[in-house]
Amino acid sequence: MREWFRNVYTTVETVAKGMLVTISYFFRTFDPKRRTFTEKFEYPELPVAVSPRYRGFHRFDLTTCIGCDQCAKACPVDCIYIHKEKNPTGKGFRVNGFMIDYTKCMFCSLCVDPCPVECIFMGSNHDLSCYSRDGCVVDYAKLPLEIAWGQATLNPTAVIESKVITEPVWVKPPEPVEAKKKPAPKKKAAPKPAAEATEG
Repeated sequence: MREWFRNVYTTVETVAKGMLVTISYFFRTFDPKRRTFTEKFEYPELPVAVSPRYRGFHRFDLTTCIGCDQCAKACPVDCIYIHKEKNPTGKGFRVNGFMIDYTKCMFCSLCVDPCPVECIFMGSNHDLSCYSRDGCVVDYAKLPLEIAWGQATLNPTAVIESKVITEPVWVKPPEPVEAKKKPAPKKKAAPKPAAEATEG
């Protein structure tokens, strides 16, 4: 019987400690000038700053990737899938798809080191909330340009937008072939006057 009361006391004490911390932060948002609780920030007020060496969701630069598959080969859980084809205009390959399955990724950073052109590295974002598992499979070749080129961090909105894109974002449409201009016809020399012809 004593053990039962001890368990009840421990449960109530634990909940009370947690609520005390929450309530203390809640009352810190009170603005005496407005006489109300400020709505400027949500709880918690500011995101926790992460370490510079934090391994978050990847940042990938599609413009420098050469499709060498070194990152996919180094991945211990096989969560990187690369789709590529021969470059029709030059040497090498053209990357049409660079997918990472974050339901399997363990953020070990082993895909970063073997990259010869340093087009993939670990970012600082740790929030990729989504409503289905499909949102955890990210195709970096079909994200908005700033993210596909490694200039911005990954976010859930960009992942949703990428699901409707069918072509890689960096592939430009073929330029229209301009009609070859025909050379202008040469002007015929004007005939000499009859007087000049008789003098000669």
